[in-house]
Amino acid sequence: MQNFLKGIMKTITTVSELQKEICAAKAEGKTVGLVPTMGALHNGHISLVKRCVGENDVAVVSVFVNPTQFNDPNDLRNYPRNLDADVELLRQNDCSIVFAPSVEEMYPEPDTRTFDFGMLDKVMEGAFRPGHFNGVAQIVSKLFDIVKPHRAYFGEKDFQQLAIIREMVRQFSIPVEIVGCPIVRETDRLAMSSRNARLTPEQREIAPFIAQTLNNSLTFVPSKKVSEVIEWVTGKVNALPELRVEYFQIVDGNTLQPVTCWDETEYIVGCITVFCGDVRLIDNIRYK
Repeated sequence: MQNFLKGIMKTITTVSELQKEICAAKAEGKTVGLVPTMGALHNGHISLVKRCVGENDVAVVSVFVNPTQFNDPNDLRNYPRNLDADVELLRQNDCSIVFAPSVEEMYPEPDTRTFDFGMLDKVMEGAFRPGHFNGVAQIVSKLFDIVKPHRAYFGEKDFQQLAIIREMVRQFSIPVEIVGCPIVRETDRLAMSSRNARLTPEQREIAPFIAQTLNNSLTFVPSKKVSEVIEWVTGKVNALPELRVEYFQIVDGNTLQPVTCWDETEYIVGCITVFCGDVRLIDNIRYK
């Protein structure tokens, strides 16, 4: 059995070898944390890894670009990949195990499972990316089944994804603690994302306007109506030629259903998706 010491890390590509390592660790009474990623790692991912390392004896990070959650073949084709750089970054941050399987390893046969998340996956990302969250549920449930972690870590930037994973865990009584971690931002407030690497230098200068606009909209709450804030944010972002709002919705943070007034619930979040050129960026802000 490997001693999971700082600076000592294994890169594993098969389910059987990973399960062998995890079983051995658990036999020694060690706790296991999981950070699922699609690679192209940045400081947002590393914030999850650091928390996982700090709260568990063994930190497993999966690096796998999951094809079943892409409804746009071009998006899948263009998704940034740099496994060597990811592995080195994880080594520097005390990861125990990198799990980097092939598509064939994760899907030896087609995954035909379908999940029912009620209305959670019918709005926002679910409305514009049909099948996306079913693919997310497929891969995350597979990883949970393989690793059987005590805790799993997800970023709050993917706000809807986090809500759906919590619901999947509830529905299937999966014995894992889901830990949501705050959005990590660049110094100019742009939410960190693997897709940021695809922005041209000119687009990179413009993209922070999304977060700046969301932050400025806080000053209108609760004096302006919800509909007025939606109109203001959308108009401001769309005023820049390089930016195009796909949707901006203000929702109940638990149900993800749109709200019409600020006193409707105690937990209100604004979720936005914007195309910067052909790069699709998401962000969110808590209003209440």
